[in-house]
Amino acid sequence: MPSAHAPARRLLLALLLAATGPAALALDAPKGKVVLSISGKIGPGNAAGRADFDMAMLEALPQHSFATSTPWFKVARKFTGPLLRDVLAAAGAQGATLVAVALNDYKVEIPAEDARKFKVVLATRLDDKPMAVREKGPLFIIYPYDDSDDLRSERYYSRSAWQLRKIEVR
Repeated sequence: MPSAHAPARRLLLALLLAATGPAALALDAPKGKVVLSISGKIGPGNAAGRADFDMAMLEALPQHSFATSTPWFKVARKFTGPLLRDVLAAAGAQGATLVAVALNDYKVEIPAEDARKFKVVLATRLDDKPMAVREKGPLFIIYPYDDSDDLRSERYYSRSAWQLRKIEVR
């Protein structure tokens, strides 16, 4: 559960990202269990070329929600979490390609441009509840499929990695 100061931290982080750009911001060390590691071409402020996030760090970023139909659920579901572009900016990502890796070692390449072009969410919640591993969690890269006919295609469906554990920036 986010603290009472979470909205202020979200605003401060958003302002810092907007004002300084991704490479200038170094992350604090996670205090909880690491749920996401980002490595590769990331900002110099992140130790050993890696940025680790616990759930509280992801929840401190500005949160976005949308409901969308997917091939994996019978009805449209609500997904909530930070925008993928905000997570990448917090890590200082500077590459053109993202390799998303799931808990079961499923790998998919995602053009970094997708994070800028679309409101791709790194979902931490499904229908306002934290996602268990059996429900495709704890993290799920999800596109707003119902926003565009173009997004409702195998090209974008295949880029939605659930049970995400790491992203390599190339």
